[in-house]
Amino acid sequence: MSQFVPSASDAGCVATIRTLAADVVGKANSGHPGAPMGMAAIAHVLFSRFFNANPKSAKWYNRDRFVLSNGHACALQYILLHLLGYKLSIDDLKAFRQVDSITPGHPEAGHTDGIEVTTGPLGQGFANGVGFGIAQAHLAAVYNKEGFDLINNYTYVFTGDGCLMEGVASEAASLAGHLQLGNLIYLYDDNHISIDGDTAVAFTENVEQRFLAYGWQVLHVDNGDSDLEGIYNAIVEAKKEKKKPTIIRVRTTIGYGSKQQGTHGVHGAPLKADDIVALKTKFGFPANETFHVPKETYDAYAEIGARGAALEREWNALLSAYGQKYPKEHAELTRRISGKLPDGWEKSLPVYTPKDAAQASRKLSEIVLTAITPVLPDMIGGSADLTGSNLTRTKAMIDFQPDSTGLGTYKGTYIRFGVREHAMGAIANGIHAYGGFIPFIGTFLNFVSYAAGAVRLSALSKHQVIWVATHDSIGLGEDGPTHQPIETAAHFRAMPNIDFWRPADGNETSAAYYVALSRRQTPSILSLSRQNLPNLEGSTLEVASKGGYVLHEEQGEDITIVSSGSEVSIVLEAAQKLKAEGIKARIVSLPCWSVFDQQPVEYRLSVLRSGAPILSVEALATLGWSKYSHEQFGLAGWGASGPYKEVYAKFGLTGPNIAVIAKKVVDFYKKKGGEVVSPLVKAL
Repeated sequence: MSQFVPSASDAGCVATIRTLAADVVGKANSGHPGAPMGMAAIAHVLFSRFFNANPKSAKWYNRDRFVLSNGHACALQYILLHLLGYKLSIDDLKAFRQVDSITPGHPEAGHTDGIEVTTGPLGQGFANGVGFGIAQAHLAAVYNKEGFDLINNYTYVFTGDGCLMEGVASEAASLAGHLQLGNLIYLYDDNHISIDGDTAVAFTENVEQRFLAYGWQVLHVDNGDSDLEGIYNAIVEAKKEKKKPTIIRVRTTIGYGSKQQGTHGVHGAPLKADDIVALKTKFGFPANETFHVPKETYDAYAEIGARGAALEREWNALLSAYGQKYPKEHAELTRRISGKLPDGWEKSLPVYTPKDAAQASRKLSEIVLTAITPVLPDMIGGSADLTGSNLTRTKAMIDFQPDSTGLGTYKGTYIRFGVREHAMGAIANGIHAYGGFIPFIGTFLNFVSYAAGAVRLSALSKHQVIWVATHDSIGLGEDGPTHQPIETAAHFRAMPNIDFWRPADGNETSAAYYVALSRRQTPSILSLSRQNLPNLEGSTLEVASKGGYVLHEEQGEDITIVSSGSEVSIVLEAAQKLKAEGIKARIVSLPCWSVFDQQPVEYRLSVLRSGAPILSVEALATLGWSKYSHEQFGLAGWGASGPYKEVYAKFGLTGPNIAVIAKKVVDFYKKKGGEVVSPLVKAL
């Protein structure tokens, strides 16, 4: 591999990628042809000479991972997948950006064979790649043995100017340099063009110097349009460096071969018909034939696929031999690869009675992690510089650090993410996408908003990432409105395919972890308190796992009060005060809306039943609660700084005041008259 050997098919393969890019985007009349055409030579060298994967077995575990961080260039990735023999036909290329096609406008993991992660929002894929690097380094440290180099894949990432402008990429690059992830090779498409035109208008920093400062190896290729040998030699050099990630700055011409090459006109719009004809003529392709692929190109890429299939067969034999010598490690590794959890893991979850001491739900979360991580090696996680506040590191955990730092080892399962919430979320997505991991990551709930872009891609891509989001309301007290999340829950409760949990006590916290770990294609946010919460009469892990349940029952009730998290104990106090005044109040705890919504309608209507008004109470914005209640009480504006009990009192979130509010609701509906129907009873 030390010397570049040209192939007679190289020029034709590169030209095929360029002309197909023009045709794919042209037929859709939508998309980005420029980057695929400019990066064609880079892609061909990488996949023909270096990339180890089996297109007929896309999930082979030790495959190299590829991330297209500049996801708008997805025509390039789809073309490569087609040529390599993945489950993507020429007709699929013709259906680019069409409804129900497997070639959507940006790459989507789980939707298209061979796509590792969903990209498009710039910088996300860059950080996902760091997650892949962490995953590989950890598994290699844990499972590789002398003579059994089982987990040794590389991660290759294509990135562009836009990605490098995004803060999430900077955060991730900084951490990758610190962690000395020599298994990462990034190829930077330095074409000097963004949507607004030449990058000179906004992006003039010295990227090479920046990455040197991060602790990366920095290489460059001055002619990425046609210098195949230069690209090859740079990747060879990158693979020699074992203690640093590498970025290769490759100077390319966007839209190479087009009449508009080198301009932003070819960035995000199809080539005109005469330009496509001229392009094909220039490269010796039939000018009036669309989607033309020479047999020589298909043959060359079939050889790449055959190489990958042989590599997988060799790996499978090595894995089998490993199982003979290390049966315990083999069983654990193959279980993790399969995505199954260990039998009986849930028996380690703690359970509580009302006699147990009141504790903050962030502390209850730490107790759960202490109990389950020894039986779930799949769990790897950390905090964005809030370990002592999030309580995410148990006493048994070892830090994930390079051995040379003296701070830990790659065998460690606790990652010090630093103050990098956005990268932390995107890196966790990459760790999960690698396979064999369930990441858990911690920060204050308010600062999960910093990472909203990564959370959204978790939900879209079905990444099972668990956010340990502490200090979840005005209950955090003295830090005040800058740190008190008011609108955050409403945002994430509105997001599809994400479970937002706000547990009220120990059993509900265990239930949140149980469901979060059981739902293998859904991320979760565990919204946890700073202040102590009592363990409640009537809560159990089983009922809480339904997302909502009747905590205190009354027949012939005058009102039902529904709440979540730290306010549940407050509304229970209100119910006792109401009872003393002859008013019957049922209490419902609703820790997770999305899980409750999936219960049978009969169950949901038994919890939030017709016959009496339903009042919701939560120390957050009330947006969304009208789905479950007739009346809502919460915060209409920002919080306040002060001791948490005084802050709660300031906003009327006390047992006595909730009792007053509840009486107003009861009186209103009695005066109004008529049947009170559950808000769950809807036509649609």
